[in-house]
Amino acid sequence: MILADKIMMLRKKCGWSQEELADQLDISRQSVSKWESGMSIPDLEKIVKMSALFGVSTDYLLKDEIEDELPSETLEADNERNRVVSLEEANTYMNLIQDISKNMALAISVLILSPIPLLLLGGLSEVYPDFISENMAGGLGLVLLMCMVILGVAPLILNGMRLSKYEYLEKEIFSLQYGVRGVVEKKKADFEDTFRKAIVGGVSLCIASVIPLFLCMGFSEEDFVAVCCVCILLVAVSGGVFLFVSRGMIYGSYTKLLQEGDYEPEKKKNSKLIGKISSVYWCSVTAIYLFISFTRGSWHSSWIIWPVAGVLFAVVVGIVNLINNNQN
Repeated sequence: MILADKIMMLRKKCGWSQEELADQLDISRQSVSKWESGMSIPDLEKIVKMSALFGVSTDYLLKDEIEDELPSETLEADNERNRVVSLEEANTYMNLIQDISKNMALAISVLILSPIPLLLLGGLSEVYPDFISENMAGGLGLVLLMCMVILGVAPLILNGMRLSKYEYLEKEIFSLQYGVRGVVEKKKADFEDTFRKAIVGGVSLCIASVIPLFLCMGFSEEDFVAVCCVCILLVAVSGGVFLFVSRGMIYGSYTKLLQEGDYEPEKKKNSKLIGKISSVYWCSVTAIYLFISFTRGSWHSSWIIWPVAGVLFAVVVGIVNLINNNQN
């Protein structure tokens, strides 16, 4: 089997068109067409790229006498790593993010606001004990808190289930069908100004949220006023988080499809290794925490294990990233 036939056979086995193969090799479709018709031969650089892309050796591609050296398991694994995302699939994903981003942001904001009824009722019970008792305020406040938690958690679960089919965009290495990158890059460029404004607005709200509390500390010593200032703080923070999440999810959908930033192929490889390490690490930390707490009865002080473990885990992640970067 000659090289032209092998290229055509491998391309079809992967389910790619000539345009899709050309896009992954950064060449024109006409070049692939000439290779498959035998009118021209790819240079050595393209041979090496196709070897990695198809999961075969360069000898298999170059030597006509080798016809049965196709490692199917390697090819299947390579196809899985190089999953091709079509324009239709990319648009469906981006439209889904557009639809649910505000709902997800609102749900998280509701969770941030959930302590407010409990705080206000507790403050009212101290100022007007004849109007509402402390026990009644605590019970009613907890009921309202739980209702708000339910309202916040339910959309997160439902929308998370809708997004589960696109988890591979975060974890796997994939390729974009011809023309998809240009569409996504244009949408990202058009959205960047909106994203920047959302970040500035969100950060401003979070910073401004503490101003009423500072004013209260300087001009009032009443507990109820302090409670109201804390509630204002939570409202401002929830507004900032709403901007972060609603706009961040949309911008993140573009970076995931383009495999930029935290979603670069090398970082995805690192995240898989870190994920395996973290499961073992945190199970071990939990076991150590429970063992020390039960055997010594030091529940009041053993909590220190968690912040220490968090710092150490950050060190472990940094070392893993450093080693992988050096190897690359």
